[in-house]
Amino acid sequence: MQRTRFGDMTCSIARTLDVIGEPWSPLILRDVWVGMTRFDQLQADLGISRKVLTERLHHLVEQGVLERRPYDARPRFEYHLTDKGTELVEMLMVMVRWGDRWLAGPAGPPVLYRHHACGEIASVDPRCSHCGEPMHADDVDVLPGPGAAA
Repeated sequence: MQRTRFGDMTCSIARTLDVIGEPWSPLILRDVWVGMTRFDQLQADLGISRKVLTERLHHLVEQGVLERRPYDARPRFEYHLTDKGTELVEMLMVMVRWGDRWLAGPAGPPVLYRHHACGEIASVDPRCSHCGEPMHADDVDVLPGPGAAA
């Protein structure tokens, strides 16, 4: 069965899904972000097959989200977030906020995030890049942009 090419759609959500829409990819990005940069670390933490992890890492490197850096004289590599990958982690932090609110259960969130600037435990709150006010789904209008389909 041929996978749908979301990257060819005129939609930023679809294009993003083309990069990280496969379920393992956000978890790989999460692990790299928290410091698990080597193949064996990723495989052990995720319990993913070597074949699938190899495919996912290759795809994320190809998409410019991760970069490979040698760490041994033998051809062994670590994986690190690029600027593009770091911005995707920021999106994952918004997913964390939703998951903590709706899915954490009585025990509470599995992970807390301390903000470096103030030292407080916080969650991500998307804000307008123009005025700085919080942005929620019912606070915005969706309008055609310059790259919209005709």
